[in-house]
Amino acid sequence: MNKFVFESRTNITEGIVVVSEKKKQKLKEVREDLKKYPVIGIIDMFKLPGRQLHEIRNKLRDEAVIKMVKKRIIKLALKDCGLKGIEEMDKYVEGEPALLLSNTNPFKLAKTIDQSKSKAFAKAGDVAPVDIIVRAGPTSLSPGPVIGELQRAKIPAAVEGEKITVREDTVVAKEGEVIDKILAGVLAKLGVEPMEIGLNLLATWENGYVYTKDILFIPTEKYIEDLQTASAQAFNLAYNVNYYTKDNVSLFLSRAHQEAFSLALKADILTEDTVKPLLAKARAQAETLKGMVKEEVKEPPKEEAKPEKPKEEPKEEKKEKERKETKTKEKKPKKEPKPEKKSKEKEKAKKEEKPKEVKTKKKEKKHNKKKK
Repeated sequence: MNKFVFESRTNITEGIVVVSEKKKQKLKEVREDLKKYPVIGIIDMFKLPGRQLHEIRNKLRDEAVIKMVKKRIIKLALKDCGLKGIEEMDKYVEGEPALLLSNTNPFKLAKTIDQSKSKAFAKAGDVAPVDIIVRAGPTSLSPGPVIGELQRAKIPAAVEGEKITVREDTVVAKEGEVIDKILAGVLAKLGVEPMEIGLNLLATWENGYVYTKDILFIPTEKYIEDLQTASAQAFNLAYNVNYYTKDNVSLFLSRAHQEAFSLALKADILTEDTVKPLLAKARAQAETLKGMVKEEVKEPPKEEAKPEKPKEEPKEEKKEKERKETKTKEKKPKKEPKPEKKSKEKEKAKKEEKPKEVKTKKKEKKHNKKKK
């Protein structure tokens, strides 16, 4: 008799659990289903309304099958089905699990599940998936006690006419915050559906590999961008380290040709490619040299600057000037010497004459003495 670790309604004797045939059959069916489908997923059905589940099943009808099975049966089936690496799926069996069986690629299946989500009203205890914003503008609510509820939810509102109006855009809950009962009721009255209802796919298994939720729901565009970035970086690396491939060999040849061309120009080596630029270079040099020679020939020897001759005045003006000068000379009287100067001159003459007289007198005296 097989031993199982889940509860049973049968009698328990001596530690042996007697399992009903119905549960055995269910376990067998689950094992066969796991072997039948190449892609196996674990989903969490917690807080998934029946209406949304019915809509999702209709959307996935051609791609996947949702099997509602008890948690313990799923764990036993995963353990005993014999598929490579599927034991790792056991740790994702949590909450209210169900099996998702498909023939579709796991990433394509995750994309379909993501597109099948629908909007829903928030309930008390829900976690805001994004920032919840109540937009400004008129509402369908009539004035009354609801204004107090809006104020308790920190939504600025006023009565305009017969309706209540939200005065400005307001963030009532940020991403990750828990929505309380008051806010959930106000959002429902305003018709705001912030929640997204859909299958919570936790992990998938395919060919021995397990893909978790954080990998499955990466947008396809992100993979394409990453591949393009990786390709560009690999190309740049190969070019910088001179690693030749079929993708970059043309660039290496172009670079080598350009370097050889530049070297030939600098060294004045004539080739089919350099003959024209070298001739143009020589012509330009000849023109500049020719211009320099012409400038040297044209420049005359420098002469010393001659003093400018005074400009000759016209004859008539010259005659008039001479007449004016003669008139001014005639008008001016001759200056007579001042009396003081004359007296001084006379005194000097007297002083000069006196010593001569004294000398003559002395000579006469001497002469008279000799005669005696």
